[in-house]
Amino acid sequence: MRIATWNVNSIRSRVDRVEEWLRRTDVDVLAMQETKAKDEQFPYERLRALGYEVAHHGVNQWNGVAVLSRVGLEDVQVGFEGDPGWGEPVAAEARAIGATCGGVRMWSLYVPNGRALDDPHMAYKLEWLARLRDRAEDWAADGTPVALCGDWNIAPQDEDVWSMEYYEDKSHVSPPERAAFSAFLESGFVDVVRPHAPGPGTYTYWDYQRLAFPKRRGMRIDFVLGSPSLAERVAGAAIDREERKGKGASDHAPVVVELEDRPVT
Repeated sequence: MRIATWNVNSIRSRVDRVEEWLRRTDVDVLAMQETKAKDEQFPYERLRALGYEVAHHGVNQWNGVAVLSRVGLEDVQVGFEGDPGWGEPVAAEARAIGATCGGVRMWSLYVPNGRALDDPHMAYKLEWLARLRDRAEDWAADGTPVALCGDWNIAPQDEDVWSMEYYEDKSHVSPPERAAFSAFLESGFVDVVRPHAPGPGTYTYWDYQRLAFPKRRGMRIDFVLGSPSLAERVAGAAIDREERKGKGASDHAPVVVELEDRPVT
């Protein structure tokens, strides 16, 4: 089974590219983030026409997450228990959706952007991640294969950014953010892509500004973290950098993981 995660940065702007990419890559399950669409604006029929069942959660023009699957889509869950929420009044944002697809518990996650080290969003981001980690431990406790897929808005290693000097006083690389990411690894989850697509310079995101992509000034912030029972089935993984090229591309590249039916020896 082939699973993938992709921050599409507006499904309404990029549905043509998503359709072409799905046809070309033969992906079975796709977790999408930043769809930037209300549920009634999401192009369900176009994606169903490709053979995918679709679950989407979007409430406005911001955020938005989805799971597409052609190997079953069961037990859809919008959000997770303990989500701290944001705003006045405080409410959960459209940042998490889960579904069981071909026996794998897939989660599409759009982790909050901390914005700046002293911004209230940073405290929200860290609390959101702590609550998610607690729930993820529960989801994987019985041996269920769990894939936490998405845009984590964290570059956990120095090699995951083009310049640590540039980012040293900015979000995404701060010790608290990296500790929050590491907490998932300490609880048993595995970064299943890095062994197959090692750095440095192996990025998943490039800003649209300042010619970041041709200058190779990117960040690695999109990940698939697998529970132990999922990680042992990973046969390969790749970052599709080519999809960042051309007119109308998202600023993120898709990340693809190959799963075998049995543990890889």
